[in-house]
Amino acid sequence: MATDRAPAPPPVSARDTPRAEAAPGYVLSRGVLLLFAVACGTSVANVYFAQPLLVTVGQDLAMSPALVGSVVTLTHVGYGLGLFFLVPLGDVADRRRLVVVQLLLLVTALAAIAVAPTAGVLLAGMVAMGLLAVVTQTLVAFAASLAPPAQRGRVVGLVTSGVVSGILLARTASGAMADLAGWRSVYLASAVLTALLALVLHRVLPRHAGAPPAALRYGRLLRSTVTLFARERLLRLRAALGLLIFTAFSTLWSGVALPLSEAPHSLSHTAIGAWGLVGVVGALAATVAGRLNDRGLARWTTGAALALLAVSWLPLAHTRDSLWALAVGVVLLDLAVQAVHVTNQTLIHARHPTAGSRLIGGYMVFYSIGSATGAIAATTLYAAAGWGAVCAFGATVSCLALALWALTREDARSPATEEGDA
Repeated sequence: MATDRAPAPPPVSARDTPRAEAAPGYVLSRGVLLLFAVACGTSVANVYFAQPLLVTVGQDLAMSPALVGSVVTLTHVGYGLGLFFLVPLGDVADRRRLVVVQLLLLVTALAAIAVAPTAGVLLAGMVAMGLLAVVTQTLVAFAASLAPPAQRGRVVGLVTSGVVSGILLARTASGAMADLAGWRSVYLASAVLTALLALVLHRVLPRHAGAPPAALRYGRLLRSTVTLFARERLLRLRAALGLLIFTAFSTLWSGVALPLSEAPHSLSHTAIGAWGLVGVVGALAATVAGRLNDRGLARWTTGAALALLAVSWLPLAHTRDSLWALAVGVVLLDLAVQAVHVTNQTLIHARHPTAGSRLIGGYMVFYSIGSATGAIAATTLYAAAGWGAVCAFGATVSCLALALWALTREDARSPATEEGDA
């Protein structure tokens, strides 16, 4: 049976190889590892806080439905820009200093959002916050660099669990806090927590010694990311799938607060945010998908997950009639998205291990484009034609992803075909 198992990747030029990590004698303790996970979860949660708050934010600042949708959209636009322009700095700068500076700037952006007097200030703050929230990716790379090679997978897995927890808990936490003290309290509390994390990380993280080689200048890192995606068909295919699945994902999570806040459900912020916890099942998909990838079944894992993604919109279309239907749809959609996402990252990283951070960063740019597209489409379509139109859009995007997978099987299972073009 044909599989996605990639052969040995084509060689990457030594001048494109990241510098040797330098933290001699440093021991990555369990406490520091937990700190990494907490910092990652706290940082990425900022990107998702607004989703259950859109209605209240719009009312408070007199924003139109389309402008309210741009709150989430611009956050993801900022995140996408940060992935491309800021994450590569981890290969040419002192990572401890980079992390602390980004966190302190993130505090400033969060404070600006918390006191925003107008929609313009809010939206500018959201862009800046998204841009700086990519410190999450820098922290993951930092933790991996500090881990002994034999324990690197375990370390990255534990730190990534913080990312997943942050995404899942963000909506619940923001909804509950907004009900207790208003939507601004969410960003004020996050600013305080982020400032504390910056102080602690500055004290406990090691410096990276040694200057980076000239070949890893900032401009070369950016160009090499673009070059790799331009010449590798597998990377482009998986990036396109990532864009489509996260368009579908964001279409649901950016739009579902609107029907849930209206009759017949009329749920509170806390109740709307709690729906994010249903997505915890998606974490199970990550584990299963990883094992299937190890067995060489990445292609069929992708196909099954994309079919599940398309089917998930059938129960989601009945959200106004039944919260049980919403629960089934959320579980199916999150399972599908997590499975494809893990498979994409596994195949992309295996393609060029020495350029893994740049490739994952480049892939996550497509994730952000998809998230931004889904957010603006969901709110715009809901204002124009209701929840049915939102679900029709999500189902169409999901079917496009399934069709792309079905029509590009040779590209997906035969990455070696491009070696001669590299």
